[in-house]
Amino acid sequence: MIRLEPRQEISHRLLYLTPVYAVGLTILAGMVMFFVLGKDPVRAISIIFFEPLTDWFAISEMMVKATPLILIAIGLSFGFRAGVWNIGAEGQFTIGALSGGAVALALYQVEGFWVLPLMCLAGILGGMAWAAIPAFLRTRFNANEILVSLMLTYVAVLLLGFLVHGPLKDPDGLNFPESRTFHEAALMPILIEETRAHVGFLVALAAAVIAWVVLARHVIGYQIKVMGQSPRAARYGGFTEKRVVWMCLMISGGLAGLAGVFEAAGPVGQLVPALPVGYGFTAIIVAFLGRLDPIGIVIAGFVMALTYIGGETAQIEMNLPSAVTGVFQGMFLFFLLGIDVLAKYRFRIIRVTRAAAGE
Repeated sequence: MIRLEPRQEISHRLLYLTPVYAVGLTILAGMVMFFVLGKDPVRAISIIFFEPLTDWFAISEMMVKATPLILIAIGLSFGFRAGVWNIGAEGQFTIGALSGGAVALALYQVEGFWVLPLMCLAGILGGMAWAAIPAFLRTRFNANEILVSLMLTYVAVLLLGFLVHGPLKDPDGLNFPESRTFHEAALMPILIEETRAHVGFLVALAAAVIAWVVLARHVIGYQIKVMGQSPRAARYGGFTEKRVVWMCLMISGGLAGLAGVFEAAGPVGQLVPALPVGYGFTAIIVAFLGRLDPIGIVIAGFVMALTYIGGETAQIEMNLPSAVTGVFQGMFLFFLLGIDVLAKYRFRIIRVTRAAAGE
């Protein structure tokens, strides 16, 4: 018999190296996949993982993709550390974009530096309000926040579709389901000229630094860590579980909502039904790939953004299916979780005699 047993001592060095191993195994598995598809595996991997790093415009696009991933993943890391599983960041992202976009449309053609900050505030509050639903149901009725937050994602997407088909539809848009294009005061300032990279990237980096300070040096981070490792010890220490649940979900919902505003007011520039593109779900992989550490999440966000940009380029140059990016992201998570298991557990072979088997 083969039994999986916990190791007496876990190598912390191995735990922090698992993302590197996961990336390496993903590249190897990707080469096998491309070989089976009849494509040049070396060329495909080069296009996806290496060529974007040699082009300045591709790097700027990576910054655009990495911004929402980093913001959402940082928020999720607070909850995951505490054992609060917010799987509905995509819905909070959507409501944040919808709230901020509604402010932009309400103040259409109103000039003023305060328009964009007001949009960001509305987006944060919208994301927090959407996250408050699973927080209330978890703390009041002990409902599973995984299912509640996930189901609310579909409600948020349908709500966005209803509004851009109705009250928020552009009256001059020839009946297309989209809002007006946001005016200049409601758009994200460009960070690098002649690219789509915007100042939201700097906000994401600042959020990572603040999150690191909170988690590593503040009592809030200590409460979250203790609650995640031993809820019983946390209660003994006087930490309120309900307060931690609310705090984690409000942080993750607010950051997801802010990411939604950045996306709507940045590369998209308006509200459209296709605004939610899966960043909320991909950010879960980013959070774990970064070991739930804010600095690691920044690096993981760039790695995941690299698969987006490289995957799109590979689709065009090598006629690959559009699912190739999703496959790579799934491989990341699969290998990461698999290596995590081997780092914390070991296989033990137990010989069973016939007499023991008969008993």
